[in-house]
Order: sequence, then structure tokens, then C-alpha cells
Amino acid sequence: MSTKETYRIILSGGGTGGHIYPAIAIANELKQRFPEAQFLFVGAKDRMEMDKVPQAGYDIEGLWISGIQREFTLKNLSFPFKLISSLIKARKIINKFKPDVVIGTGGFASGPLLQVATSKGIPSLIQEQNSYPGITNKLLSKKANKICVAYDGLDRFFPKEKIIKTGNPVRQGLLDIDTKKEQAQANFELSKDKKTLFVLGGSLGAKRINELIEKELDFILAHNMQVIWQCGKLYFDQYKIYNNTKHVQVHAFINQMDLAYAASDVIISRAGASSVSELCIVGKPVIFIPSPNVAEDHQTKNAMAIVNEKAALLIKEDELDVDFENKFSQLMASIEKQNELSENIKKLALVHATKQIADEVEALLQK
Repeated sequence: MSTKETYRIILSGGGTGGHIYPAIAIANELKQRFPEAQFLFVGAKDRMEMDKVPQAGYDIEGLWISGIQREFTLKNLSFPFKLISSLIKARKIINKFKPDVVIGTGGFASGPLLQVATSKGIPSLIQEQNSYPGITNKLLSKKANKICVAYDGLDRFFPKEKIIKTGNPVRQGLLDIDTKKEQAQANFELSKDKKTLFVLGGSLGAKRINELIEKELDFILAHNMQVIWQCGKLYFDQYKIYNNTKHVQVHAFINQMDLAYAASDVIISRAGASSVSELCIVGKPVIFIPSPNVAEDHQTKNAMAIVNEKAALLIKEDELDVDFENKFSQLMASIEKQNELSENIKKLALVHATKQIADEVEALLQK
């Protein structure tokens, strides 16, 4: 084992912001505790972590790996070759870097990496963001030392004695957004006389949410509202024309999410695990539109965990045309409903997740 100052730590997770940002948050917390520690990220080639992790100041290695498509496609035929390639490369990375601990936050690359690490007896921790885990983490849980979760009831999937409920790591800038309203309004050049709707479909954008906002834009603006619309970089060219509409601003991606949240009065969002955790801390009224295109429909399960506490609204994608105008109008007409949702969702926030996960990593390091 290394001396305390020079721990070597591998983090693996990616594919979406929901796997990448928790890993970066954990790394940042550990770096504060152990300034001399060495960090290496392992991700999937051609996925967004290959850009986002270096931007955060960390080195990353890419594996040739992707998931299995649920429908039969030709891409699935290459999966065994990708898996073997990734296991070989993961073994080379671990042999060269010699980590003291390995942390997985989900996504394709974390499977091969943690499989190799646990087979070598290297201490490992899984951070499961969702209320319903994916197949990778279910398989890895048998050998991992600790599993940090954000929801109750995960002993249905994981060994109970390994589970610690910590919540999901979130960007630290969200913890004080109540003090940033004026700065946020100035940053986005917003009118102080209008309510602000913030629309986000996840880091890559959401086709169905974008179609909804385009269709309902006049209806939304008629409620004396202004709109910050993160449409995703895949869709920006299609929707940037609406930047010419008064009181509407379309962004491919928003880096200062704390200010976007601070500026908003109501939020429409996907229900990825990281988004849900952030929105609990943000404490604004939320309408969730879960993606139906994710494994095990886990976004709906994430959202329902909040909705069941009377802390958010939910509209399914296939019911948007029927339900959206009605639910949106009712919410905007009732200050009492807005306050109820806001107060209830704040009660579900787990604000110390990053520190608690780092505590568990530190305990593994010092064993």
C-alpha cells in the first residue's frame, strides 16, 4: 500500500453526464484530502468523458467498449470482441498504474475495469446513481467491497451488508444557489418581471422534449414566462432559430448550471439519476418527463420516487400531447402547489453525498 500522500486512484464511469460528473466530484473531493494522490480516469472511446474529464484536469484512458442494444442489431455482433479488447486493455492499465483503489460510477467502461481490479484483489467501490441498477453494477456488486446508493430498497439487487446510502454527488456550486438569483438573472439577461422556465433534456439533449417545447412555446410564453432551453448539442442547429424569439434563449449546453437553476422558477427535466439528485438540492417545482428509452425504464422509477412524496409532477412521453397544457397551466396558476412541490423536494436532498462517498473510499485506502 502507498503512503498516505501518494495514493493511486482509478475512477471509471461515462457515456452520459450522469456517470461522468459524479466521478469528477468524487475525484475533486479526494484530491482535496490527498493533494499528492495520482488519479486516472478510464472511459469509453468516442464518448463524452473523453472531452469532459480532461476539461476537469484529469488524465483519461479510453476502452473500446459499448453496451448491448436491446433489439438485435449488427452492432451486437461486435460486443464480444469489444469486451475481450477492453478486458485486455483494462488489465494493462491496472498493471501499469497499480491503483490502491478503484471507483466505478456506472457506464460501459466501468464493467471491464472493475472486473479486472476485483479479480486482482484491489479494493473497489461502486457508486450506483439509480433507483434501479443496470446489469453492469448488478454483476460487479458480488465482488465490490462497498456500494454507495442514492435510494432505499436496493438490497433487492445488491448484498445488503455492502450498501451505504449516501445520495449522488452533485456539483458543489448548487449548494448555495439561493444567494445567486440576481447574479443569474444578470448572467442570462432575464426580465425580473417574468417567471423563468428552465428546460433541460440531459447532457446530450432530448428529442421529444425539444419537440414539445417547440410546439408549446407560444402557450408557455402566454403565461408571462421566459425560457432558458438547453436543447443539447445534437439539436442546436435545429432549434437555434428560436433565439430570435423574444424571451426565449436556446443553448446547446450550459456550463454554469448553478446559475441556470438559480434563475429558474419552474423546471422541465429528464429524470436521470444525477439530474434528480441535483433538483432535490435546487428545490424548485419540477415537471419530470422521463426517457422511456433507457434500460429497465429506470428514469420513470427515479422520478416516481420523488412524485410519490408529492415533490414533483410527472408526464409520460406518450401522454404529453394530452396532459402537458393542463398540468402546466394548473401548476403556474397555483402558488400553493409550486410551494408544496418546492418544500417537499428539498426534504429529499442528500447534500453530503460526495463527502460520505470519499469517507468510504478513504476507509478502503486505510485498511
